[in-house]
Amino acid sequence: MPSETISQQSRYIWQRSGWPKLAFDADAIANDLNLAHLQQGRLMGLLDAIGLSDSREIERELWVQEAMATAAIEGEKLDLASVRSSVAHRLGLVDATTHDRHIDGLVDVMQDAANAFQSALDDERLCRWQSALFPGGTSGLRRIAVGRYREHADTMQIVSGRQGHEVVHYTAPASDQVAGEMAKFLAWFDATRPGNPIDSAASPKASVAPINGLARAALAHLWFETIHPFEDGNGRLGRAIVEMALAQELGAPAWMLGISRQLLAVRFAYYDALSQAQRGTLDVTPWVQWFVQTFTQSCVQSQAVVKQALDKARFRLRASSLALNARQNKVLNRLLEAGSPELGGGFLGGMTAEKYSKITGASKATATRDLVDLLSKGLLKVEGVGKATRYAVDVPGWGQAAAAS
Repeated sequence: MPSETISQQSRYIWQRSGWPKLAFDADAIANDLNLAHLQQGRLMGLLDAIGLSDSREIERELWVQEAMATAAIEGEKLDLASVRSSVAHRLGLVDATTHDRHIDGLVDVMQDAANAFQSALDDERLCRWQSALFPGGTSGLRRIAVGRYREHADTMQIVSGRQGHEVVHYTAPASDQVAGEMAKFLAWFDATRPGNPIDSAASPKASVAPINGLARAALAHLWFETIHPFEDGNGRLGRAIVEMALAQELGAPAWMLGISRQLLAVRFAYYDALSQAQRGTLDVTPWVQWFVQTFTQSCVQSQAVVKQALDKARFRLRASSLALNARQNKVLNRLLEAGSPELGGGFLGGMTAEKYSKITGASKATATRDLVDLLSKGLLKVEGVGKATRYAVDVPGWGQAAAAS
């Protein structure tokens, strides 16, 4: 990095006097916190009201969406079937039918953060997480340091743009500072853990004031991303830390809250909010407020996901009481898995006799008879006529699949 004046060098929060003592105005975000806890309570109440079998399926769906989302934020598109298989295996629903070490590693990290939230977060655990994300020791075609903090002398920067026209969005502390920075972060994360049993006046941890769980998750994410301790995987690990912090607050796994899914939906605003916080002062109230508001929206969207899952369960129960052949069940499951257009899903273009034939291997005439039979049984609804005929599952509240993006 070219030589700079002292004033120019102090453009990041980690370079400011007083770092890493992050602060926020609790009064300024009080209303946002109240709204967040209201929507969180509604979501948890909805989950409490459903049966065990349905809740396991919903848990799988929400976990799958979180895994897909945290990877997608980094520009990585995972294979949906492989993620579903990996998650289902860890939930004990089915044996894994596919084996992708990369996907399994991400799911393992999420499971460890969410289920073992009461265990201490330390250097060794974080390094195991990062190693699991890169089982081959490479990021793309580039070999990286795996299972240890970065050690290279090169400046750690977040850069975008083509070669020769790069834009530097952020510069992290030098590698030789990482160990010391992480020691402070991990000590704070442990000291502020909800229900921390250490309350002796003689302990330095006793001087740490209680902090709201959502605000703590926001601070933890910003702090970790600011240090950027690994060569790669910092974003996914930072969101795993958020999941762990929220699980510690809830006393239960937190992927049903859908925070990564919502961060993906507002990805550019997410990057911008983080960047502004990292370039601002140690008063990070705007970042905490943004995070809490995003959390609220994630709870609202998760409520919709849970309701959709319940819609699917009711539909399958209704369909099971009718005489359907294997072809019809296969197509109905495909339509249900596509989800509702209202949540950005839907079977693209709607189901047609031609698509039915390709999916099942049946003749077009058989496909047409099967579709008409499903329509007569109230399992499908139809839009258009003649060659424009399109079918969608007849689930109350779901829009026509033909209207889906």
